Amino acid sequence: MSRLLVSVEAYPQLTATKGFQDLQSQLEGTENRIGVSRVDFNAAAAKWNIMIMQFPRVLIARLFGFEKVALFDAQAGADVAPKIEFDTK
Repeated sequence: MSRLLVSVEAYPQLTATKGFQDLQSQLEGTENRIGVSRVDFNAAAAKWNIMIMQFPRVLIARLFGFEKVALFDAQAGADVAPKIEFDTK
């Protein structure tokens, strides 16, 4: 996101357009939704992992082959924003 803001500062005419402002808003909203979904998934996975280890559920889990779920962990470099360039022609 910081690189996008640097690009915006380099092209002040882009900030004046409604479409570009909408794009910025949508990118921020998407980033927020991804963060919330990641937290929700990890909470559900942690709850599942605890639940299948409690008696008597552990017996049923072993019987049917239920296993622990890995928590979401982003890949290295996923926190780096992609470089976005705008054609000003």
